[in-house]
Amino acid sequence: MNFDKNDPMTLSLMDIKAELVQELEFDDIIQDFSSKKARKKMMQVLLLQLLLVSLASASRHYGGTVAFTYKGRNPDGTLQVDLRTTSVFKGCYHDYSLSCYTGNCGNISRRQRGVVDSNNNTSSNFTGQWCETESVEIRKVPNDRPFQIRTIGCCWVKNRNSLSNWTLLTSVDLRTRSDTGQPNRSPDVAILHVLRVPQNCPRTYRMMAFDPDGDRVRCRYGNIRNVECSTCYQPPGFYIDQDSCTIDYRSASYDTSRVFGFEMVVEDFRHENVILSYSDGYTTPQATNMTNLNTTTAPLSKLPLQFSVFVDPPTPSCQEGYYLPKFVAPTPRNGARIQAEVNKEVDIRVKAQAAYTKIQNIFMTGPLNISKHRTTHNEFVIRWTPTPDNMGEHFPVCFAVESVSGSRIFQSEMRCVLVDVGKEQIKTNVICKESTMTVEVEKSTFAGLHEEHLRLIDPSKTVCSLQTHSNSTHVIGVIPLNACGTEIEEDEENLIFKNEITTFDITENTITRHHLLEVRFYCQYPKRGNVTLGFTAHRKNVTVWDKGFGTFTYNFEFYPNNQYQTRIDPILYPLEYDLGIPMYIQIFAETLVNNTDLFVESCRATPYDNPNSRPSYTIIENGCIVDSTIQTYPTVNERQFRFSMEAFKFIGLHDQVYISCAVMMCEAGNPDTRCSQGCVNTTWSNNRRGKREIVTQTLRHRISQGPLRLKRSAERTESPVMNLNLNLVFIAGCLLAAVSAVVMYKAKVSRVKYQPLPAFES
Repeated sequence: MNFDKNDPMTLSLMDIKAELVQELEFDDIIQDFSSKKARKKMMQVLLLQLLLVSLASASRHYGGTVAFTYKGRNPDGTLQVDLRTTSVFKGCYHDYSLSCYTGNCGNISRRQRGVVDSNNNTSSNFTGQWCETESVEIRKVPNDRPFQIRTIGCCWVKNRNSLSNWTLLTSVDLRTRSDTGQPNRSPDVAILHVLRVPQNCPRTYRMMAFDPDGDRVRCRYGNIRNVECSTCYQPPGFYIDQDSCTIDYRSASYDTSRVFGFEMVVEDFRHENVILSYSDGYTTPQATNMTNLNTTTAPLSKLPLQFSVFVDPPTPSCQEGYYLPKFVAPTPRNGARIQAEVNKEVDIRVKAQAAYTKIQNIFMTGPLNISKHRTTHNEFVIRWTPTPDNMGEHFPVCFAVESVSGSRIFQSEMRCVLVDVGKEQIKTNVICKESTMTVEVEKSTFAGLHEEHLRLIDPSKTVCSLQTHSNSTHVIGVIPLNACGTEIEEDEENLIFKNEITTFDITENTITRHHLLEVRFYCQYPKRGNVTLGFTAHRKNVTVWDKGFGTFTYNFEFYPNNQYQTRIDPILYPLEYDLGIPMYIQIFAETLVNNTDLFVESCRATPYDNPNSRPSYTIIENGCIVDSTIQTYPTVNERQFRFSMEAFKFIGLHDQVYISCAVMMCEAGNPDTRCSQGCVNTTWSNNRRGKREIVTQTLRHRISQGPLRLKRSAERTESPVMNLNLNLVFIAGCLLAAVSAVVMYKAKVSRVKYQPLPAFES
């Protein structure tokens, strides 16, 4: 069989084969192919090769990019180079496999991979299901000589400009620059890899292309077939400005099932004469000024950038804010610079509005471990915490918001910001407890400021004074969750309590001339926790917290009657109930925060300590009462839930019952929370039993959020009485999911968080 070495698919298969042969010691197989072991290994090679070919053929590529970062010299003299690969496919299990194209690309010492974002829209009228992942390869490169690394495969998603195979080639040159004394750094590039535009609405897309060395960045369409691009056919109706890295959409026919695929190349060029030197002493001048750029000028580095664009049907209006979402405050402007610090979470707040469509989701691209959340105030929050490995780097983050109307999808403009990661400037520590936040700020990290010039959002109460707990080394504030101007925010999973420390003038209440510090901090509590009830000896309620963690405490107690005045004394356990006798139960939350509600979302019972075991019996589901014997009772406040139900047992030789309840805390008075929605499942009305069944089993199953610890009773099977050993165990009440101190150091009186790009980057 003859292979065309210029064909991307052939090369891809050859790369796969080479890797498999190396992994399975192919040379040994050839030397002793007659052995059973060798034949088995050869079969593994063939099967794995066929499997990978099958996956590649169905991968459905939307786009991606590969960039590099020089990280310094290793102890053994090799150079560390991080390769960051973003890939977008139809599924999250696809990934790029980089292989060396020219030069010595070194060896992989470590690799990380994670999902950045995904779109699971399954509308029958539109395609566009995709998943974006990022992988970071840590490579040891033997020297600073240039090399090229690439990834190729099949196939693009269904497209309109005849793309079949995809290929991404990255050129790396680590020669030392005469202007910085450091190896050349690649541009930071980003774009949303799946974009949508209405057929009748012209739009400009500006790719985030920033060069940390201050070089001029140019973006062009690929022109070397099977090396930089598949067919190199530039999509019609789109116009590229290479110097500004913008793409203007003007007009094209719409097609909701096929994309236009873009195969771009991003290159960096010097602004002035620069000498590039190899470590072995060889130097080569690279003297070209960008004001007289010509086609013979070689770029310092070359990065691939590929993405897809859907052209949707016409919209009734191209005016942003009608059908197309319009960004409003506090959304940062396009090209904003955001300062971040190592180990401190940075958040990017995005808000959009549309008069005639419903805001549905936000899509983003950014570094590994970035996340997005939607608050109940209709804001989106993009969060990311830089690690020490990110120190000194720049990370572009791009985002767009989508709205819907029926089966129509409308996407906003794309905006990109650049996150600059610096060292920790203000050393802080935050401790979250049930009802307070404690923030500690080291005085040595901000000279010239004292606690008498610092205040919380609302310092009017004595408890809110920062002078109360501060000492000679730290400014310390102990802030109640319901005082000192603490603000409450809610997203899908968490309650977030926020405050900040700022400077002020003692003689002025409205202005300051000492605004050198701003410390924003918050505690984040998950709304959902587990209350578990097992029938064994009574145990005290458990509250779990540790440094950097906070809790709400839940109690699960039994009472002798519906007055709920005094709980049953723990020394009386195990309790005994006759079948059909009411059991009076109260679930309540202990917290000093008044503006929160408790919501019992579900309760179910099983005869074993595995909540997935069969049989199981549903008591409450999705906020809906399922057990027909349940009665609810008035409570003193909204953080209590009182109900009774008749004791029962399971069919067969099951002599114990285990119950688990999922509970939730929400912001009081907010109509958009899950607590306010109450019962949302109407299907149970058709399945509810018309008559109480003392012994019941069901095939409905759900995964419990907590393990149960139970002790079996000694009840005889013929006895009409059931001994229920009631263990009221609370497990990890609302354990804090994440705590972050978001800190920014301010110079002079500036409160500007987002800085514009330098002129040459605009």
